[in-house]
Amino acid sequence: MTADQRYQRSRYELKYVVDGACACRVRDFVRGHLRRDTHGIPEMRYAYPIYSLYLDGAGLALYNATVQAQKNRYKLRLRYYDHEPGSPVFCEIKRRVGEVIMKERAAVRRAALVRLLSGHSPRREDLLDGQPADAYHALCRFCELRDGLLARPRIIVYFEREAWVSNDDNSVRVTFDYEAAAAHYADDLRPKGWSDARVPGVILELKFDDRFPVWMRELVQSFDLYRTRMGKYVHCMDHLPRAPRAFARPAAAAL
Repeated sequence: MTADQRYQRSRYELKYVVDGACACRVRDFVRGHLRRDTHGIPEMRYAYPIYSLYLDGAGLALYNATVQAQKNRYKLRLRYYDHEPGSPVFCEIKRRVGEVIMKERAAVRRAALVRLLSGHSPRREDLLDGQPADAYHALCRFCELRDGLLARPRIIVYFEREAWVSNDDNSVRVTFDYEAAAAHYADDLRPKGWSDARVPGVILELKFDDRFPVWMRELVQSFDLYRTRMGKYVHCMDHLPRAPRAFARPAAAAL
């Protein structure tokens, strides 16, 4: 996964939880409209690993905003895709404004994370090389929100994502998230103890930048899909034991 990402965008995200059989039928439907994401790993069923470290304040204000279904809310997280020393970690602000999702992200060096997670101010040299100017502004906003809440790392959420994307751009996406697990943060991006997140199925997301595509509407109607609230941070906080137990990820997910 490279650092060549859009740093700010808005889109709609519709979430559903389906069983494995339904996910297979939806995939067959989707392949007529989208192509596989090139980041898919054949040995992982053309999925790829995603790790998200969520930050929150002592009173869990960000957790509670989601539980209370506040229309305007945000999350602070670090997202990364492997454990290679030179690969990027993205500091992300994910906002919900009504039904619209807005995301800002900045790719930072792993060597800078100890400082940033300890509450220190960002530096331009914290960023990976070759990023646009707004990446530094995104990192500054991330740190301002971190400071406003006195937020610190809480939990790491892991899952495997199979993604399908539009042929010409990334304006339409369908994702399937499997094998969710969670761990308490213990000063390490690679936790030693994982817990099964107990997600009751496959998390299906339909994502689009503008209008709800006609074929997506047909998909929802054909498979009788019902939207659900499935915030991974909240769900994993609710199901993560106080004392983490060992969770064995599938061999395909090992990094």
